[in-house]
Amino acid sequence: MSVTPAYAVPHLTTALSGPLQAIERRFLERQADIEHWFRSQWLTTPAPFYASVDLRNAGFKLAPVDTNLFPAGFNNLNVAFRPLATQAIQTAAERLVETACNILLIPEDHSRNQFYLANLATLKGMLEMAGFQVRLGSLDPELKAPVELAAGAEVLIKEPLIRRGNRLGVEGFDACLVLLNNDLSSGRPEILDGLEQPLVPPPALGWSNRLKSDHFAHYHRVAQEFGALVELDSWLLDPLFRKCGEIDFQKRSGEDCLVQNVGAVLKEIAQRYQEHNIDQQPYVIVKADAGTYGMNIMTVHDAEQVRELNRKQRNKMAKGKGGAAVRQIMIQEGVYTFETWGDSGAVAEPVVYMIDHFVVGGFYRVHTGRTAHDNLNAPGMHFEPLAFDDCCASPNRAAGPGAHENRFYAYGVVARLALLAAARELRMVNST
Repeated sequence: MSVTPAYAVPHLTTALSGPLQAIERRFLERQADIEHWFRSQWLTTPAPFYASVDLRNAGFKLAPVDTNLFPAGFNNLNVAFRPLATQAIQTAAERLVETACNILLIPEDHSRNQFYLANLATLKGMLEMAGFQVRLGSLDPELKAPVELAAGAEVLIKEPLIRRGNRLGVEGFDACLVLLNNDLSSGRPEILDGLEQPLVPPPALGWSNRLKSDHFAHYHRVAQEFGALVELDSWLLDPLFRKCGEIDFQKRSGEDCLVQNVGAVLKEIAQRYQEHNIDQQPYVIVKADAGTYGMNIMTVHDAEQVRELNRKQRNKMAKGKGGAAVRQIMIQEGVYTFETWGDSGAVAEPVVYMIDHFVVGGFYRVHTGRTAHDNLNAPGMHFEPLAFDDCCASPNRAAGPGAHENRFYAYGVVARLALLAAARELRMVNST
């Protein structure tokens, strides 16, 4: 993978004198208010242990399109900000267990996925750099003995989980804290229930329980509050969405609901575009309401497209990670990405990573075979590490809107809005 030059930033093909500059200018003007507001929010609603947020930058709009509470991809972050990640990990762990020393890390069982293993090795290394002993425990009930996993030049050892009473560990290791890097798409194992150790993120936020539509309902309220604070139309930061209940793509049941809601969202986008004098074609993203890895996603420009899917397209939408049936669908406003990387003009989108409430880095997801309205989380993508200036926390007022530091600051503000929405999800889970 190529190394990003210092402060590399994609070219924004829409005019920088347009609405995005207005958003960045407002963020610069109201920076003190923004940071004070975030501090007050974290005091009352602590952030999840970690998260990543996919953003789309349309020039006229900058919005999150997905928030992952079990993030992979730590291997794609810029190593220059590893010390900040170390400090953030210490803060997050100490808030949970003041004297924490041993962390049990529970990964996905992607034993042959070298990209995921590289993520796992990086995450383990970051936890160790923060001063913790770390062991890997597997949720696979068939694993009866430790196994070695080759992650590039590093060898990881994954061990069977052992539960004694209400404590979870591996042989010879008593964990102070259990950290999930497994999104529980296949369900919530009983071995994780009723632990006396802190378990983060909570299993109730795994994809077997969590819905994207719930997250974006929280985000909608956060965006409205923030918009009122900085006197900005919150739609410029907030993708419209609706959801459909029971649907079966293979049997074509629930199709009328999907067509109706796709049409409604497209109509509302068109109205917003007209209000803001935006000369673009509205589109929506139809996606599974739970899940990750860029699966079960399609781009739709006309409601009737969903009636015209062929068998291959229906099969693709019908099954998610691990073969789980897709029954609930979210229709989300499509946000163009008018950022392009390098001379090839490949489309790009930023992904921002946070530990506790600190932005610790990110990368651009780049795809040479996709267009400005496509999902980029697909085979053929590659990653370019972001060289954040102070990790999005310190804009450059002297440089003005459009400067790379201020673009990164805007990314960090919107990503933290999504993180705050996730924190409110977490608060609801912890209160039940």
